[in-house]
Amino acid sequence: MHITKAQCRREFLKFIAGSPVIASLGGAAAFLSEGGIEAQETNAPAPQNATSSDVITDPSQALDVFDFEEPAHRRMLPGHWAHLAGGVDGDATVRANREGFNQFYLRPRRLRDVRKVDMKTTVFGTTYGSPLFTCPTGAQRNVWLPDGELSVSRAAKTRNAMQMLGSTASESVEDCCAALGRPVVQQIYAPAAFSNCEILLKRLEAAGVTTIVLTVDAAGGRNAETEERLRPKDLSSCSQCHDGPNGGNAHIMDKGFDRKAPAVPFDWNYVDQMRQAWKGKFGLKGILTTEDASLCIKHGIDFVHVSNHGGRATETFRSTIATLPEIVKEVNGRVPVFLDGGVRRGTDVFKALALGAAAVGMGRPVLWGLGAFGQPGVERVLELVEHELRITMGSNGCTKIQEVTADYIGTLPWPDTILPREAH
Repeated sequence: MHITKAQCRREFLKFIAGSPVIASLGGAAAFLSEGGIEAQETNAPAPQNATSSDVITDPSQALDVFDFEEPAHRRMLPGHWAHLAGGVDGDATVRANREGFNQFYLRPRRLRDVRKVDMKTTVFGTTYGSPLFTCPTGAQRNVWLPDGELSVSRAAKTRNAMQMLGSTASESVEDCCAALGRPVVQQIYAPAAFSNCEILLKRLEAAGVTTIVLTVDAAGGRNAETEERLRPKDLSSCSQCHDGPNGGNAHIMDKGFDRKAPAVPFDWNYVDQMRQAWKGKFGLKGILTTEDASLCIKHGIDFVHVSNHGGRATETFRSTIATLPEIVKEVNGRVPVFLDGGVRRGTDVFKALALGAAAVGMGRPVLWGLGAFGQPGVERVLELVEHELRITMGSNGCTKIQEVTADYIGTLPWPDTILPREAH
């Protein structure tokens, strides 16, 4: 069937109309007009002005994590918001991550004593307040000045949560470990020269880091179409947080690298060299197939991180939550499995745990909380999702994380792939 351009636009409007950000901006027509698309061609409704009461002014007012999205949007520079909001190509994988949780339903058990629900989770010898962790989103000074990741570190300390620190962080690993009160879990992008990787690993060891995770889904580049459409043409306002020849503190973990060192292929041989050079726990982030999960075990990887980079690396059209069961089956309990992608609710965390995840990460909601209110915003985001998880566990008859198993979940006849918006 032939799909017209106008039909594509109308379907896209249906999608964006569900976003609280779009509603707060005055509706889909206003959003598309500001974005350079003529709203008149879409038959969109007339804009409606949002009142100040629609946007929270204090973290305590938030009832769910979505309440932080618009205040963060209003505080952040347009270019930074564009970078945070979009995925790649037609954003199909961004949508798939969120919609994928609807593929699974819960099977609650009744008449159990659930007066005390314990969400504590132990990962590699460290006990956290819940299985929730903050994802390694980089350059967080772009989201919150003056201290970016340090605000997340302090919030994670308050909530006793795992912080996975990005290698493109705008704050140093040493400072973040100090603010967190224990070592972060450090995410790494592979330096092109392995000699620089060795420099980085030695620095992390000296900082007390015991667990690292190598991101493997960014080698092919990315087509950030939505970011390009939303970002302003004039980026002069960005100078306040991108000062200096290297963009201020961005890529602070690259300091000391030999820029002239020869590059080597990024492949399983690179991973083997890292495995030999690093004595602590070592995971791979971006695993989406059983074949690669099997290779992780073969190459001595300590944990598998199921992630599609929040839909920001490859347009796979499939959610991470739909991918999780087959990875867990392949791993078969030999190593823990982490998951991120589209997590917004305590029920999402519960479903991931039931499907076999040992730890569950949030990316954009943490940045919404950070961008809106700094440390208190991140604390409230974590608190809300943990509160929802506690309620979900109790209402399903579970009192400990270990009790959340596949017995509490079922699968709906729901598509696990999401078509690109051009195909609707």
